Amino acid sequence: MTETTTLVLIPARMAATRLPGKPLLEIAGLPMIVHVLRRAEAAAIGPVAVATDTAAIADVVRAHGGRVVMTSADHPSGSDRIFEALRKLDPDGRVETVVNLQGDFPTIRPDNIRAVLEPLADPAVDIATLAAEIHTEEESLNPNVVKVIGSALGDRRLRALYFTRATAPWGEGPRYHHIGLYAYRRKALQRFVALPPSPLECREKLEQLRALEAGMRIDVGIVDTVPRGVDTAADLETARRVLAS
Repeated sequence: MTETTTLVLIPARMAATRLPGKPLLEIAGLPMIVHVLRRAEAAAIGPVAVATDTAAIADVVRAHGGRVVMTSADHPSGSDRIFEALRKLDPDGRVETVVNLQGDFPTIRPDNIRAVLEPLADPAVDIATLAAEIHTEEESLNPNVVKVIGSALGDRRLRALYFTRATAPWGEGPRYHHIGLYAYRRKALQRFVALPPSPLECREKLEQLRALEAGMRIDVGIVDTVPRGVDTAADLETARRVLAS
């Protein structure tokens, strides 16, 4: 690798149950994983690589000029996959910050990818992520919309206290839709993947709670838009309409 302090890794696998073969599904003339790759490259914060256990994904990424790291098929999460990829790409430990960009965010904006680094300017922060304010009751009530509860550190920043699928916090005031994009300090990622799954993580099915239960600090940058994740056939059609236009 060239000298850098930030590396963007995109974990991708074919085993999604609700939308099989998801990374290679066509959207506006390109496979979904290539759209995500292009967005990450446009963010221009460091080298970008796709971490995968699937030869078909690797072939497509390479055919479009992207870098690939082949990883084990046994990883329980994307975080474990990117940690293996990090060690392969940077065995000497030069990379200080790792961005974990989900491979099913074909409409994410490059400026949002850049924004996830901003909370790490505070040396007390271990992990940074993003959220956007919720404006509809449907989002507030939807358990598939993860909410972040945090203490305000200014108009555009929270210190995360909890993540939940419930409608929270109670009472008047804003609620925030968590966006599953993370920036880790290298040591924080190494610590995180070594931790066992935590009780609240298992209960809510939210991996980031493992870090909070272990006393790690997660800060959240507030952005204006939520990228459209693709988990279902309906999501796929929405992304196709958005990117076709």
